[in-house]
Parts: sequence; structure tokens; C-alpha cells
Amino acid sequence: MSGCPPGSFTGRGRLPTAGVIGHDGAMEPWMIVLAVIVVVAVIGGIWFVASRRGSGQVPPEVSAHKPTSADDVLPAPPSEQKEGAGEAEESEGAQAPQAPTLERPESIPGRMQRLRARLAGSGGFGRAVLSVLSRGDLTEADWEEIEDTLLTSDLGIEVTTALMDELRTQAKVLDTSDPEAIRGVLRAELLKLVDPTMDRSLVLDRPASAESWDENQGDPAAAVLMVGVNGTGKTTTCGKLARVLVAQDKTVVMGAADTFRAAAADQLTTWGRRVGVEVVRSDKEGADPASVAYDAAQQAARTGVDVVLVDTAGRLQNKAGLMDELGKIKRVMEKIAPVGEILLVLDATTGQNGMRQAQVFSEAVGVTGIVLTKMDGTAKGGIVVTVQKELGVPVKLVGLGEGADDLAPFDPEGFVDALLG
Repeated sequence: MSGCPPGSFTGRGRLPTAGVIGHDGAMEPWMIVLAVIVVVAVIGGIWFVASRRGSGQVPPEVSAHKPTSADDVLPAPPSEQKEGAGEAEESEGAQAPQAPTLERPESIPGRMQRLRARLAGSGGFGRAVLSVLSRGDLTEADWEEIEDTLLTSDLGIEVTTALMDELRTQAKVLDTSDPEAIRGVLRAELLKLVDPTMDRSLVLDRPASAESWDENQGDPAAAVLMVGVNGTGKTTTCGKLARVLVAQDKTVVMGAADTFRAAAADQLTTWGRRVGVEVVRSDKEGADPASVAYDAAQQAARTGVDVVLVDTAGRLQNKAGLMDELGKIKRVMEKIAPVGEILLVLDATTGQNGMRQAQVFSEAVGVTGIVLTKMDGTAKGGIVVTVQKELGVPVKLVGLGEGADDLAPFDPEGFVDALLG
């Protein structure tokens, strides 16, 4: 076989070796280079994996046969996350919103004592008259001074004339300048003018329902209608009256029937929220006031509250159409039950103009009582006497100041004593 060419097949089955082993039995150079490269690559790979594991970083491959733990590829479920934070968030979400803290209105005796002191501090015509009467041996000039003081206090000519005659008579009878004796005479005369015998209580008894009212909807509440012109503080007085009633442990619903003034309903809602009183209102500006008043009376009956207070628009006394609308409000409310009180809110500083307002409102809706506001801003306390004498309607409430509890029942004796100082 020695004669066969290199690389030929022999009968002994040897494979060809051409290109791998040289003629001298050595490996080809390129094979050596390839082997070195493979060895270096294997060593480098082993070193890379070892270094990654040593630093705590695991290769990102996921075995096709061994599933990785869910902890490795998915975030922990909410129940397994930080329990402290989860419980805090759950606790915050479960907490109901805190109810607003309700105010407790001042008691009636406390109001009357404080307001009496404030009225006395504001000064009144009684004190001025008393100082002149105490001079003794009064001249005609002194009597004229007294008369001028009475006239400027809004007592009116008729009342002033009658009071002057009585004071002259008493001065002659007593024939004294003793301040206490003179004060007693003046107090008695002023008290007669204010008339403590008039019934000044608010009608708050639950009325009998109207024939058209379905008694299955509840018993009607006592109804109070607040009327008056712009600028007298009517809406504010309505809110303050709600506080007076709450202080007397009455439950109240207010109706915002002043639909012509956008801020009126918001103002009334604010007053109600402070003492937990519901306010029935319409979100539509210019809505029918009678409809709102009816809804308020209806809601009061359904919820079983004691009193429904209805605020109305500040109507000018020379607007016949608006005055007619007040009559409509009253008629609509009386489809449920009679309106027990119609309170006219008057600004005490308006004097005789307030008297004219009272006359017009009385003709339109039948005023049952007067609320005098801003009594601390004027010495013209004579409006109390005048309005009662002309209308036969008692002053039932007075307001002295801007405070939430600066409204109290009118006390004739306390009023006169405050005027005299």
C-alpha cells in the first residue's frame, strides 16, 4: 500500500486526513488558532457567570422547565405589601367625614340681659327728658326743649302732645325736682305708651291642617312668614330667629323664598348650617317664591319639625305687583295650614318712613308682629310706640348689633328702663 497516493482509501478503512494533519504528522496552524480561541471563550464565559453570581445579580434567563417564583417576576399582592401602609390607607378610606360642629345659641335670659345693657349704653330720649325735668321750676323754654326731644325721637305729634300734657300735670301735682320722683313719673308714662299688656309671644303651636292637606304626609308645622323691604336685615333676622328657636329647643326648617336675590339663599343656608337647620331652596334664580314656600312647609310637615320660617324678597312698598305676590305666598302656604305669624322687619333708624312701610305691609298680608333691627344705632326709640299705636301690632323682637345672637324678645319694662338709663 505504500504506493497509494496520499489521502486515498485503503482496504483497512482509514479516513482521509488531508488538510488536518500535515505530511510530517503535525496539526495545521489555523486549527491551533481556532482551538486557542475556543478555549479563551469558554474560560471567559465561566469567569463572567461567576463574577455575576458573586455580585448578587442573577442572569435574566428563565428556565423553560423550571418556573420561577411569582415573587421573582410579579409584585407582591396588596395583602403581602407593607402592612402598615396598607392598614393606614384602609383606615383613612373607612373614616366617614366628620360632621360640622353645631353652635349652641345663647339662652333667652342671657340675650335679654345683654341687649338691655347695650340699649342703655346707646342713649335714649328718656334720659334727655329726665335731665330737663329734674331741673325744678321748669320754664316754658324747658318744656319746649322736652317737646323737641320727644318729636325727634319719632314719637309723632299726637303721642308727643298727649305725653306733654300728662307730664305738665304730674309736675304740678308733685311740685318737686327730686330726680327719683320725676323718674318714676316719666317711667310710668312711657310704659303706658309702650303698653306691656300687648301679647308679644310668637304663635308657635302646631296648627290644624287645611282640608286639602293629606294628613298622611305629616302634621303641619307652625308657620312664620318674614316680610320687609331691602336693607332692613330681613334675611339675617330670619337666620337669627332660627337660632332663637333652636335655643328654645325647637326644631326648624327654613324656606329661601327670596328668589330674586342670588345671595339670599346662600346666606340663609349658611345661617342654617351653623345650627343644624335644613333650608329648602331653589337653584333656579327667579323661581316662583310661592312654590319654594310651599315646598318648605311641606318638608316641615313630612319631617315633623316644629316651625317653618320662610324668608321673602325685600319688596318695595310702592310695588303693587310684588305686594300681591306676598299675598300669593301666604295663600299657597295655607293650603297646608294657616300661617300663624307674619313678622315685619323694620329698621329702627328709618323712623316715620318705617311707619309707612308697616301700614302698607299690614294691608297686604296682615302683619301680626314687628321685628325692630338696629336699635343700638339710634336714639329714636319712639318708633316702638308709634308702630304699635297706629297698627295695634306689638313689637315682638328687637335686634341690637351684628352678632349672631343679637336678637331677643321685646321686653317693654326693660326697654323703658334702658331709655331712662
